[in-house]
Amino acid sequence: MIRLNNIKIPLDYTDKTLLTAAAKELRVDRQAIRSVSLFRRSVDARKKDQLHFICALDVELHISENKILSKNKNAVKVTPYRYEVPQWTGGAAPVVVGFGPAGMFAALVLAQSGAKPIVLERGKDVDARTADVHRFWTTGQLDETSNVQFGEGGAGTFSDGKLNTGTKDSRRRKVLQEFVSHGAPEEILYNAKPHIGTDKLKITVKNIREEILSLGGRVLFETKLSGFQTRDGKLTAVVAQHNGKEEIIETDSVLLAIGHSARDTFEMLERQKLPIEAKPFSVGARIEHLREKIDRAQYGKFAGHKALGAAAYKMNVQTANGRGAYTFCMCPGGKVVNASSEAGRLCTNGMSEFARDAVNSNAALLVSVNPADYGSDQPLAGMYFQRDLEEKAFRLGGGSFAAPVQRVEDFLQNRASTHLGEVQPSFLPETAPSNLHDILPTAIGESMQEAITAMGKKLRGFDDGDAVLTGLETRSSSPIRILRSAETLQSVGLQGLYPCGEGAGYAGGIISAAVDGIKCAEKIISAKNKKATP
Repeated sequence: MIRLNNIKIPLDYTDKTLLTAAAKELRVDRQAIRSVSLFRRSVDARKKDQLHFICALDVELHISENKILSKNKNAVKVTPYRYEVPQWTGGAAPVVVGFGPAGMFAALVLAQSGAKPIVLERGKDVDARTADVHRFWTTGQLDETSNVQFGEGGAGTFSDGKLNTGTKDSRRRKVLQEFVSHGAPEEILYNAKPHIGTDKLKITVKNIREEILSLGGRVLFETKLSGFQTRDGKLTAVVAQHNGKEEIIETDSVLLAIGHSARDTFEMLERQKLPIEAKPFSVGARIEHLREKIDRAQYGKFAGHKALGAAAYKMNVQTANGRGAYTFCMCPGGKVVNASSEAGRLCTNGMSEFARDAVNSNAALLVSVNPADYGSDQPLAGMYFQRDLEEKAFRLGGGSFAAPVQRVEDFLQNRASTHLGEVQPSFLPETAPSNLHDILPTAIGESMQEAITAMGKKLRGFDDGDAVLTGLETRSSSPIRILRSAETLQSVGLQGLYPCGEGAGYAGGIISAAVDGIKCAEKIISAKNKKATP
C-alpha cells in the first residue's frame, strides 16, 4: 500500500475527489487505483479566505507500486498496522485497579491474551454513574464514589473524549481501532484532532467492558483497593473493599491505574512506604467564549461549514515570572462542568458532546506549578496544595458547590464581578460572581492576566471583556509520580506492582494513558510467561 502525504483537499470533498487527487499526484489513470482512504486529515487555516484540508491518503493500486514510488517524493510504502496480542501462559489472574483509559485498555489486552483479569473500580458502571453525575449537577448533592472523577471510563468519560496525543508509540493505533470497533465514530482514525464526545464515549466504554467479560474477565464496581499483602518485597495479594466488607484476592501482578484523583489511595500508598515523589502540574480556571466568535476568529468566512464543526485552539506563552501558561483540554461547543469529588472542595473541567454544538466554547487556562510552590517536601504536598485551592474555591462560591466566576475584564483589573455580560457560564448547579484573585496564589493570578492579554493578540477575541472565567481547575494531571523501573515498569519498592497511567504520573490524556496501560499489560504477560518457561 502507498501513503501519499501533504495532499490538499477542498472542504466539500467526496470519495471521487480523493480518487482524483490520488490519481493526479501519482500521475496514473484512475482505473489503476483499487482503493483510496483517508489516513490523516487536518485543517489548514493559515489563510482564512482559503481554508482546506491537508490529508494523507492510503492508496492501493492494480499496478506495480515500486515503479510509482520511484517517481513521487510524497509517496511512501506502508504496511497496515496490526497489533499482535501476546498470549498468556497461565498463573494467578492479574488484578487491574481502576477502569479509566489505562486500566480499561490494560484489562482489554489482558483479556484478549487469555489472562482473565479482575478489575477493581471504586466507582459505578457508566449508566449509574451518569445518573449520579447529572443529579449532582442539578442538585449539588455529591456522591464521593460516583462522580466526574470516579467510575467506569475514568475522568475522560465526562470530558470530550479528546484523543489528541504527543506520543509516537505505535500502540496508539491499537487504541483508536479498539475505540472504533466498540462504537466510536470511524473519523477518529484519520482526524488530526480526534474526539469521541462524552455521549458516544459512554457507549464505547460499556462495549469494551462487555468484551472483557465475554473473554472471562471480571469487572467489580464499587470496589476499592484498600491495601496490599506482601512477602519478601513481593506482592502476594490485594485487599479489596466492597459495601464495608474486605476481600483478599491472591495475585502476584497488580496494575495500578487509579487516576489523578484517588487521594485516599495516594495516602494508603504512602503509608505502605511505596516510593512516591511530588511532581509538577498546572492550575488555573476555565475560560468560556461564545462558540460563534471563536469559530469566526479561527475560520473566518468558513465558520459554520459542516465539514469543519466548532473551532479549536491551542496556545501557550512564557510569562514574565518564568512560568509557562497555556490553554488545555479545549472543548469547542462544550460546557464547563463541576468535576468535584470531595465534600467541601470544588474543581472544574470541560466537556463536549460529539456534535460540539453548545452555545459556548471553553478551555482550561493553566499556569505551571512545581514542588517549590507546595510549601513542603512531603511526597503528597502537591495533592494538599490542590486540596487547599479547592477548599478556597468552594468557600468563595458560597459553600454549596456553586462555582466562583468572573468576567475577563474584571479579572484583568483585579476586581470582583458584579454582573455578567453576553457570555453566560455553562457550569451547574450554579455560579457566584467573584474575584478569583482572592483565592489564586499571586504568581498564578498575575501569570493568567499576562497570558490572557498575550493570547488575545494570537486569537482575536480571546481577551474579550465579557468572556467568563470559572474557577478553579486544579486537576490537570497527577500531583505525584509512583516510581517504577524503566525496564520492567514495576514499582521500585514492590515487585509485582505496575504503577500505570495518568494517576501514577506516566501519562497525560486518554491516548497516552491507554498506551501506558497496554505497555504495562504486556510487561505483566511477559513476566508471567518467563516464570512459566522451564
